[in-house]
Amino acid sequence: MIDKKSLWVLFILALVLVWSPSSSPAELRNRVVAVVNDDLITLHELNEKIRQVTGMAPEALRRRDEKGFLQTRARIIDLLINEKIAEEKIRELAIKVKDEEVDAAIERIKENYRLTHEDLLAKLKESGLTFEAYRDKIRKELERVRLINREVKSKIVLREEEIRAYYKEHKSSFEEPRKVRLASIFFKCRDPQDDRALNALREKAMAVHDRIEQGADFAEMARRFSQGPGAAEGGDLGSFKVAQLDPVLREIAQRLSPGQISEPVRRPFGFQILKVLEKTGGALRPFPEVRNAIYDILYRREVDKRYSDWIKELREKAYTKIVF
Repeated sequence: MIDKKSLWVLFILALVLVWSPSSSPAELRNRVVAVVNDDLITLHELNEKIRQVTGMAPEALRRRDEKGFLQTRARIIDLLINEKIAEEKIRELAIKVKDEEVDAAIERIKENYRLTHEDLLAKLKESGLTFEAYRDKIRKELERVRLINREVKSKIVLREEEIRAYYKEHKSSFEEPRKVRLASIFFKCRDPQDDRALNALREKAMAVHDRIEQGADFAEMARRFSQGPGAAEGGDLGSFKVAQLDPVLREIAQRLSPGQISEPVRRPFGFQILKVLEKTGGALRPFPEVRNAIYDILYRREVDKRYSDWIKELREKAYTKIVF
């Protein structure tokens, strides 16, 4: 006799089989790629997860490396199956995380890592995540922690020596962001393809550079000769995080000491003399100040381990089938 779950799976498989090559794009996107107990994973979900994890569209990933794509796809289907199993358990136990709890967790993360909201948004953009997607990710992590706390009897205990050891091994992660205040004299070239004009401009820039080396005031030279931003303010461009500068400016900012100037540097539309006005940051934050951040890192690591072991047990009891 066939039980209800087997009938359900047969029904799903029947739906998959009736999709023909002539199916519409919407139907293809929504076709089932895996069954997890009474839940389904669609091709659309799979493709979105591939984009989220790899930062690439599935089609582009496949064109670049067919074998690598297939391995990545298999790994992500496995991840989605685990997520479905966990979500089912979360629903079963009626675990809920309120919006204000998500907001508080994000504020704690920003405080621990000394991030402004703009800094956080910039980092998310680099990772290809929207703020809403990030909030959803934090919500799921909080749900997962509650699930582990409820289902795993043994409590997570972190020893103080573990926290201190992590601090010693990852000191560079807890340095104040290095910042540099720059001034510039920019010599603009109307036609960057005109070698003759470029050579003349280089000689002009070098002459100004030599005058500054001989004692001329940089700010006054900037007001007289600069054709770039900040000229009226003596070339002052303001402060920047060193890590966010383009490679050319970053190298100069790291090499020069406050008060020093660079030789004329070739830029896409001319030449630029840079002066480092001041440098800040780079100091190691004291252990008491970052202890909570380290605790969170190690706690999440332990949660991940316990979660992996626990989800493995649940998966052994669950019905799962990949159908493509």
